[in-house]
Amino acid sequence: MNAIDLARLVRTKAVSPVEILKSHLDAIARANPAINAICTLAAEQAIEAARAAEDAVMRGRALGPLHGVPIGIKDVTPTAGIRTTYGSPLYTEHVPEADAEVVMRLKTAGAIVVGKTNTPEFATGANTVNDVFGATRNPWDLRLTAGGSTGGGAAAVAARMLPLAEGTDVGCSLRVPAAYCGVVGLRPTAGLVPNSAEPLPWDPTCVHGPIARTASDVALMLDAMAGATALSPISFDPPWRGALVQMIEETRDLRDLSIGYVADIAGLGVDPEVERICRLAALGLSQADAAVTVLTLDLADGVAAYQVLRGEWMVAQHHDRLDRLHKLGPNLAGNIESGLALTSRDLAAAEHMRAEIWHRLRRFFSDYDLLLTPTVPVPPFPVEQNYPTEIGGRKLDNYTTWFASAFIVSLVALPAASVPAGMTSSGLPVGIQIIGPRCSEPRILACAKLISELNPIGRPPQAA
Repeated sequence: MNAIDLARLVRTKAVSPVEILKSHLDAIARANPAINAICTLAAEQAIEAARAAEDAVMRGRALGPLHGVPIGIKDVTPTAGIRTTYGSPLYTEHVPEADAEVVMRLKTAGAIVVGKTNTPEFATGANTVNDVFGATRNPWDLRLTAGGSTGGGAAAVAARMLPLAEGTDVGCSLRVPAAYCGVVGLRPTAGLVPNSAEPLPWDPTCVHGPIARTASDVALMLDAMAGATALSPISFDPPWRGALVQMIEETRDLRDLSIGYVADIAGLGVDPEVERICRLAALGLSQADAAVTVLTLDLADGVAAYQVLRGEWMVAQHHDRLDRLHKLGPNLAGNIESGLALTSRDLAAAEHMRAEIWHRLRRFFSDYDLLLTPTVPVPPFPVEQNYPTEIGGRKLDNYTTWFASAFIVSLVALPAASVPAGMTSSGLPVGIQIIGPRCSEPRILACAKLISELNPIGRPPQAA
């Protein structure tokens, strides 16, 4: 069942939180050995929390919107008393003393933390593999990647081990795994969900966000996560009274929307089958009387700018580990070394280009309400492969370039979601990315809800 249904059953005493938890622990026991999505299972803590949640129900206490709903937390987000390794051999036995702000909020809403979901080292990479726990595999085809860096969360949700998962997104990390695993992942507007556990409090690059199987569940979870905190100087309260309520209202008004579909915003090329599936899903919104226009929008100038600013971010994010580069994996160490080689002129030019990309999108959103584009230009690749080396015969010179259609959105800190648009001929899900202006999450999720309803994909073969 989805999170909204589970929470309703708990509130009406039709099912207890303990029963729900045990059902999901059984699902994890069945599916996780093959998929390797959950890297640290906190069963004892979860059972204790579920019993307390059941007691609250029976005593008639006020219940949060996620009361009794199991959830997974990404293994880069601190959890009190539950091992958090960051996917790094340097932190194999690290157990935080306190929860991150976002975890505290989810617990306050009643969610039951079941464990930690797998991630590449320090969430660096779009293939979830690390030297601590190994690779997370795609529940649609175990030979393939689940994407990254929130690959463990997306795979666990897709395989019905969990209804919800928390994740982070710097360049693509909530959206690429959602696309590859056939679920919904949302990168919120920077500051909407506090990133107080991060070492860079003014940073708009890294955001926490939700993953679920439906847009409605994503909205429900976002409501529990969003809002200002004194711990984050860039945090703010949402301008709507509730993402889920506003999403439902936006769904009724989709006929008034003007939507632009662009096949390739990054100028890298797109796999023909992926592009065809996404274009048909976008044009299918006309069934709801939305006005969809196929057009071009060139944001390719943002590719190099993002990679420069990513390098700077990596140096700042890992400033306390610069003397231990030799102990970090090649993806992470390579990112940091690239950042160390930058000049102030490089950074200044990248910031000017970031401003230019922002203004291009600002002008676009003065004419269109939403922008749709393929989340990832290629289908899932073998899990042993670090990243795709070419797109349509075009060689790629950087391990991040292939997900540029996602990281260009991160460059300008806008919200975006990935939702399943259909299936390839080989039975793999394809994600379409829905991008909007700042604080347009309810509208993005309303569009995601409609796309998923028009293009159902079913359950993966490895679902519990």
